[in-house]
Amino acid sequence: MEEVKSLVSPEQMSTMVDWVSQFGLKLIAAIVVFFIGKWLARRISNLLKRGMQRAETDPTLIGFVGNIAYFGLLTMVVIAAVGQLGVQTTSFIAVLGAAGLAIGLALQGSLANFAAGVLMIIFRPFKAGDYIEAAGTAGSVEEVQLFTTTLKTPDNKIVIIPNAQVTSDTITNYSARDTRRLDLVFGVGYGDDLDKVKRVIWEVLNEESRLLKDPEPVVAVLNLGESSVDFAVRPWVNSADYWGVYFDLQEKMKKRFDQEGISIPFPQRDLHVYQHAS
Repeated sequence: MEEVKSLVSPEQMSTMVDWVSQFGLKLIAAIVVFFIGKWLARRISNLLKRGMQRAETDPTLIGFVGNIAYFGLLTMVVIAAVGQLGVQTTSFIAVLGAAGLAIGLALQGSLANFAAGVLMIIFRPFKAGDYIEAAGTAGSVEEVQLFTTTLKTPDNKIVIIPNAQVTSDTITNYSARDTRRLDLVFGVGYGDDLDKVKRVIWEVLNEESRLLKDPEPVVAVLNLGESSVDFAVRPWVNSADYWGVYFDLQEKMKKRFDQEGISIPFPQRDLHVYQHAS
């Protein structure tokens, strides 16, 4: 100990103690600012989310705005904490901006996903709970995050799609309207009575209580095919009843055709054999 004291003069020891004490206080202040600021950022973000929930805002918008607010406030907290250490925040912000530019160039795909997420929030082509088809995948929208959109498929799989792929392709929103039209096609034989077929189809439709009266269903000959006369059957239903009615009408129509003796032909070809005298 005496050897160490001999190596450091009293003036140097005093300077070191002052420096350590000053830096220690600054470090403690920076840590306090960071943790308190982080807590406040989380608190403000949660308050913002709850306020939007009380206003019955779209859940997709709530999550997106909450994340933006939190990370924006957290960035300000980090800058304030660094300022407590004596670092010039002006130059720090300039360095941060230059680093952000370099990172942005390296992460162009991520920034494209972020921009696409912002556009989806602004224009809102769909909301949480809607059943959509986008980027070759169909499912219910679970959440729109900063960079990705999460879909739940009908077989309960979770599919995470980059936002840029969602906006760069066609988006089909099956839940955008309260009603949908069923497009059904039933083929009957050429030897069947078309008037009878139309009557039977109308009877089956009238027995289905989930069909809407307005708009009125359409029943018409669609096509004279190679093996069948095809009828277009186009009733309207509530969007929530779409698949239930779709499956039930297929089954009911087949059973009723069987009862009425109406044939549903399968593809076939007539083969003519000609014999020639030798």
